[in-house]
Amino acid sequence: MNFVKALPFILVFLSGIAAEARDLKNISNKEVVDAYQYLMGRVLVLRQENLDFANEGFKWNEIKHRDVGGVQWANPNLDVAYSEAWVAIDEKSCTIVEVPEIKDRYYTIQFLNGWGETTANINERNFPKHPSSKFAMCLKDANVILDPDVQKIILPSKKSRVLARVELGADPKQATELQKQIKMYSTGKPVIAEAPKVVSFEHKSPPGIEVFDNASAILESEKDINPGMGGLQRKVLAVEAAAKNNKTRNSTARIIQEKAIPVFFGLIEKIQKHKNGWGLAPRHGNYGSDYLARTGINYGGIWANNSKEAVYYTAIKNTQGEFLNGNTVYSMTFPKGKTPDSYSKYFWSIVCVDTKDFKVIPNPDNKFIINKQTGVKPNADGSVTLYFASKQPQGVAKENWLPTPAGENYNLTLRFYGPSKELQNGKYFPPALVKQSSLAQLN
Repeated sequence: MNFVKALPFILVFLSGIAAEARDLKNISNKEVVDAYQYLMGRVLVLRQENLDFANEGFKWNEIKHRDVGGVQWANPNLDVAYSEAWVAIDEKSCTIVEVPEIKDRYYTIQFLNGWGETTANINERNFPKHPSSKFAMCLKDANVILDPDVQKIILPSKKSRVLARVELGADPKQATELQKQIKMYSTGKPVIAEAPKVVSFEHKSPPGIEVFDNASAILESEKDINPGMGGLQRKVLAVEAAAKNNKTRNSTARIIQEKAIPVFFGLIEKIQKHKNGWGLAPRHGNYGSDYLARTGINYGGIWANNSKEAVYYTAIKNTQGEFLNGNTVYSMTFPKGKTPDSYSKYFWSIVCVDTKDFKVIPNPDNKFIINKQTGVKPNADGSVTLYFASKQPQGVAKENWLPTPAGENYNLTLRFYGPSKELQNGKYFPPALVKQSSLAQLN
């Protein structure tokens, strides 16, 4: 083919390159920011999958029973015996979960997909006619013959993360015995797809442009079950193209560093409603179109359950808008008839965690929680007052005091399990944290 004949083909080729460059150049800052927030929701789950198998010794379809009282992870729930697993299923295999009979205490076996969406909860509330015995976690079109006494549950994805919780209550020994009776195994040998590679990063240092280098594979690895996400996924693919183009990579990287990452750090604050110094994410566990809430919660407290199971509040400031600090004594008073027990069918608790990794802070008393079991003392009028200070305030019952770190800022996490309708609807906020005195006044 001579040059004249080839010219039309060359012009089409060059116009295609020009159009691609124009499209990459025209990606707005907002599109880059939106794409980053959306993609990070999946990346955070993939990072945890990689860490669990590399560092925690997880094996597919095998449950790990955690020791009671473990405080080494973020926002620990010290009310329950925890068990964890990763489940893999396919068209020819299901995963069997055996659940013992559990009465008069809270329990649930929660399943989450690769985006952090809660897809199932096994408990007596969701399966009143079959609260225990065997459950089969299967894909919709799985070709697996099950025994007639097995309760089949359809999961939307081939991989799931599992958290089982059994309330410790007044008899922790019995709770751990029940915990260890929860069993898990596969009916076959599922084909398990290798997780796409995601860049390694520390919690306080989220990735930059490199998170888009494998974006299409990340999206393909797990379907987003929520509707209306197609537009966001197209933005992700557009930013991936910009990341792979030498002419646009640096400018896109700057947008991520200067705009997308600051937005990412502010997600938890943005998605929360605030009152009395307490923050509440109206959506958790199941997010619908609210992908910002999903990414924010995956970052701040991954594996959140939905509001039918639990409602979570966090506090970082007092009524004056000051960050909580161990050099100060704070109190919060629940009026008579509106004590924490009145808002939870099962149990409630409050813990103090650091502001960096959200882990409990060591203290000389090894006291990390106030809850239903710690014997909080009511006031003479029937109200309940809790105190937060680095030293036990004079005249305050030890049961009503939670140690805080002297000279350091901290957060409080308040949980209600089996929350009342008022909590589920997002209308309730805990009482304000009132500044009482400084640490010097305790000495």
